[in-house]
Amino acid sequence: MELSEVGRLARSVLDRVETVVVGKREALETVLTGILAGGHVLLEDFPGLAKTLTARSFAQTLGLDFRRLQFTPDLLPADVTGSFLYNQRSGEFDFRPGPIFTDLLLADEINRTPPKTQSALLEAMQERQVSVEGVTHPLTTPFHVLATANPVEYEGTYPLPEAQLDRFLLRVSFGYPTPEQEWQVLSKRMARRQEEAVLDPVVDAETLVSMQKALEDVAVDDSVGRYMVELTAATRKHPQVQMGASPRGSLALLLTSRARAVLQGRDYVIPEDVKHMAGPALAHRISLRPEVWLRKVEPSAVVAELCAQVHAPASAQLPSYSTR
Repeated sequence: MELSEVGRLARSVLDRVETVVVGKREALETVLTGILAGGHVLLEDFPGLAKTLTARSFAQTLGLDFRRLQFTPDLLPADVTGSFLYNQRSGEFDFRPGPIFTDLLLADEINRTPPKTQSALLEAMQERQVSVEGVTHPLTTPFHVLATANPVEYEGTYPLPEAQLDRFLLRVSFGYPTPEQEWQVLSKRMARRQEEAVLDPVVDAETLVSMQKALEDVAVDDSVGRYMVELTAATRKHPQVQMGASPRGSLALLLTSRARAVLQGRDYVIPEDVKHMAGPALAHRISLRPEVWLRKVEPSAVVAELCAQVHAPASAQLPSYSTR
């Protein structure tokens, strides 16, 4: 598939989702960027800000099989991955797949369940497979996890460990709408005369996979690639950071910057793409020192500071990209 066609389809998907999720174009672009890059996205924000609606809308518009799993304190790993059940008729144990066997899984309130159940997603998110009682079961392609987390009401929650957070390609927040945007939400609800919004698909699962494969043709100049590495490495040297981003962070910058370039109508990455994706791709991968955390300094502010400090290469010309 040509990159121009990928960009056209992606913008059509955004336009259709935006008919339901009003006034959040930039956040929706970031979520779609993560999906096009083949990764998983963590939606972290206050209740009632369209996190679940966003996941369902993207599943409908992308033509993906969708399942929603509500994470609760009593949820077991087998409730996520599936388990073997005894078949009295055949006298054997049959595997019954769990809700993780889908194209797009909404892990709703993932921080409401204990770490043992959270870890059931680790192998699936990284290896695209599930191991149950020593038997490995491959997942479908495409496979994406959109997880929601509530940053308030910490009582009864289990914060995601760093290893789990690192599996998410991006972390996205929506924020409160403006009064005009909130009025548009009410107007659209009255116009459709029903609670649930149903969107027609723009593409299907097979087309989405083709779009994802086409991103490999996006050019990344050596200078821009080294800029990604320097930006990620700078998180490990910042005085306010206790643990910086791993090389998986620079890989996230590469994948998401290529997807954003296509959304912007280009077949090459510029430093501005890297800067735009640095916050969603790196902020959740760093841990601040305790004394800094007590002063309520946000990791995203540290990443923004590093984007201003680390020298970016010139981007006035097309990249001299070459494969070696």
